[in-house]
Amino acid sequence: MNKKSRPSEQYIQENREVIGKQIRTFRENKGFSQDELAEIMEVNRSTISKVETGKFAITIDYLVKFAWYLDFDISVLEKKGK
Repeated sequence: MNKKSRPSEQYIQENREVIGKQIRTFRENKGFSQDELAEIMEVNRSTISKVETGKFAITIDYLVKFAWYLDFDISVLEKKGK
C-alpha cells in the first residue's frame, strides 16, 4: 500500500468496526449494559450502540472516556522518561 495515498472509506469503516467490537467486549467484561454505560458517561445509549457497531466516527475525546470508564489502555506513543 502506498502510504502517500488516502485510506479508503472501506478501510476506515473496517477499523471503526474493529474498535467498536473491542469497546463492546470491554463493556461486557465490566458487566455494563449500554444503558448503564451511557448513563455514567453522560451520553445517549444510541451513541454507545453506534460506536460499538462502527456507525460513529469516534473522537479521541470519546475514546479517552471509554478507556477511563472501561479501564483499558489506549497508549499509542511511548511516554518520555520511561
